[in-house]
Amino acid sequence: MAEEAKDKKKSWFVRHKVLTLVLGVIVFIVLVSALGGGDKAKTNNGANANNNADSSDTAKADTEKSSGTPKVGEPARDGKFEFVVKSLECGKPSVGTNQYLTKTAQGQYCLLTVSVKNIGDEKQSLLSSNQKLLDTAGKEYSADDTATMYAAPEGSASWYSDINPGNSVEGAIVFDVPKDVTPTVAQLHDSAFSGGVKVSLQ
Repeated sequence: MAEEAKDKKKSWFVRHKVLTLVLGVIVFIVLVSALGGGDKAKTNNGANANNNADSSDTAKADTEKSSGTPKVGEPARDGKFEFVVKSLECGKPSVGTNQYLTKTAQGQYCLLTVSVKNIGDEKQSLLSSNQKLLDTAGKEYSADDTATMYAAPEGSASWYSDINPGNSVEGAIVFDVPKDVTPTVAQLHDSAFSGGVKVSLQ
């Protein structure tokens, strides 16, 4: 009796050594699996983060590529107009088609020849005064409407035109810029309130 009471006082783990060993092994396996799974998840998360970063960089590069600044001869759209800059000619001291309709530049005249097509579904007015030239320093030069009118061939009105859908006009818009300035960008607008589109002149 005394011996039985003594055995009952012993720990359950001592009395069941085999079960204790089995439970210990199970606990060990569970812990290793949990830690291994955490490392795996961490590795997978890291890989996913790297993949996402690569995808983001690729998308960014594609966006930058697709949103590159148009150049001379390439179409550039703003609102209802599609512009194509044909050429830029600077260094003219004056413009005019005859002795009575002539204007002299304060600096030099730059003639921006551009075609404009209405890609909208209603009439839109083209105004030379809405167009700008920019230099390398970002300085902005407005069009000279009077000089543009004087420089236009007879019957042409590149300083002002109402363009119906699907129609296009072409002409030179004149800018008076300092003699030492070379414009590098044309900023073209379909209206005075549009965001405008930039075209590289280099």
